[in-house]
Amino acid sequence: MKYMILAMALFLGACGGILEKTLESNPDIIFKLIENNPKKFMDSVNKAVRSARAVARQEAEGKKAGQKAKEFANPKKPVLKKDRVYFGSPSATITIVEYSDFQCPYCTRGFQTMKALEKKYGKKLRILYKHLPLDDLHPQARLAARFFEAIGLQSPLKARKFHDKLFQNQSKIKKGKSYLTSVAKQVGANVAKVLKDINSSKVKNRIKADMAEARKFGFSGTPAFLINGVSLAGAYPAPAFISIIEKHLKNKK
Repeated sequence: MKYMILAMALFLGACGGILEKTLESNPDIIFKLIENNPKKFMDSVNKAVRSARAVARQEAEGKKAGQKAKEFANPKKPVLKKDRVYFGSPSATITIVEYSDFQCPYCTRGFQTMKALEKKYGKKLRILYKHLPLDDLHPQARLAARFFEAIGLQSPLKARKFHDKLFQNQSKIKKGKSYLTSVAKQVGANVAKVLKDINSSKVKNRIKADMAEARKFGFSGTPAFLINGVSLAGAYPAPAFISIIEKHLKNKK
């Protein structure tokens, strides 16, 4: 609708002040013109709509490019504690911080993209999985996050396996605690300790801190990412990440 309004403004504004004065005194003229030439009129409006959309896309892309340039020069600085669960080499050149929700379908795309990037970059890349559960939409996401962090206190490797299994079987997360407990058992975690630690202040506060950090960086939806401090919000395919990663790697040389 906003593009239609903008297109109408462009269409009418292009005729200048003469048309405006004429229509003020004879408003029925435009309706008669539309009735007599509906196809021609709609073709003109649709052309203006396409033009307006192109302008809007260019403006949005320009804004994003400007924001990216600022972030390359002054990257965002997430907290990177050593006791968190990282996927990949501790000495990696590139760190992707992922703010995610285990029940979010778009985060499954993010999961698949991260797998592709790990395969491409190997030891050059590490991923820190952080949490932004959208509680109103995904009621089991925060509990899943607590399970992940509780398992991570025992073993980062087991936490990674738990993470992968949840995204590979996302529809089952809605079963809640019973399902999450069964997956914890499958990955070899000490289940009794997990069930205790999911209620610990350390685990709960860690998730709250992740959520606060995501919001500080302007992220309100999932998935969202920081690639060495450069933001990318949304379930973008691998090429969007690769362009940022390659620029970082080039700058490191």
